[in-house]
Amino acid sequence: MAKSMKLLLRISIILVLVLSSCSTNKVVQDYKSAPLEKTSLEVPYFANPTMDYVYKANITVYGNELTGIFIAKKINDTLHRVVFTTEFGNKLMDFEISETDFKVNFIQEELDRKIVINTLTNDFRLLLRKHYAISEQYENNESKVYMALDKDRMNFLFVSKSTNKLSKIVHASKRKEIINLFYTSEKDTFAEKIVIQHQNIKLKIELNYFNQQEN
Repeated sequence: MAKSMKLLLRISIILVLVLSSCSTNKVVQDYKSAPLEKTSLEVPYFANPTMDYVYKANITVYGNELTGIFIAKKINDTLHRVVFTTEFGNKLMDFEISETDFKVNFIQEELDRKIVINTLTNDFRLLLRKHYAISEQYENNESKVYMALDKDRMNFLFVSKSTNKLSKIVHASKRKEIINLFYTSEKDTFAEKIVIQHQNIKLKIELNYFNQQEN
């Protein structure tokens, strides 16, 4: 009887260890769990309604490159307007986007494909989102990582310990990374450089701040 109890105890411990390791997403597998410091995180970029966020854009998709100007404007607490033009000012797309809605005001016929619109919806929604409800926290020597649930997926927000600035967002499923969003920022009001890198398709969007107006 004693041997059986010891065996059950060992099996229970093994199961706990296995289930615990499976519950840790690969994004933070090299980070240690930390006490939750906050239950929400506000992203300062694209948050000022009096400011036009203007970037020179370079989009690379399966080896093809498209350059132009990306402009984002906060309309109200929940809505942004996004316009993408050529460098000569010809409009390629014009969207209105919130966390729950997406409206196409204009899109060039060549770009008017469901897969293109859906992909841009996800990218712009992640880029422009302001508020995240935090449920878990991790850390290493360089960064704090806050995890926010996003329907059946997760967003991991990496905040540098040295600068206290958001440096990366990873949009992931339970098994793998889907989108990496990198920020280079010296100011609190905007990011000088933003890179959106897809992991499951060959798509990369690079934004470099163009209009140096400040708050």
